[in-house]
Amino acid sequence: MDGERARDLLAAERARIEHQLEQRRHQDSGEDNAFDLGNVATNTFQDELDEGLRDDLVEDLRAVERAEARLAAGTYGLSIVSGKPIPDERLEIVPAAERLVEEET
Repeated sequence: MDGERARDLLAAERARIEHQLEQRRHQDSGEDNAFDLGNVATNTFQDELDEGLRDDLVEDLRAVERAEARLAAGTYGLSIVSGKPIPDERLEIVPAAERLVEEET
């Protein structure tokens, strides 16, 4: 894959992830729902769901950072397992891909 295309894909992926992380930040409505157990339960569930999604997004961001490091090192697009080239079609869909599809666990 062309280095410029790879940089563009990784930049777009980084922007997407950072935007989603920003959207997942806890936003307090300012309402006092301390006595409404339904709201407390709903808010607790949503907070836990958002925390799990944030964790996934942080890991996705780390994968982008690793891909950016591989790009700088000249090894972007090569499997970290076998060293074989990752197809451009896969990198277009998953710019931070580290492995061939058959190497995924």
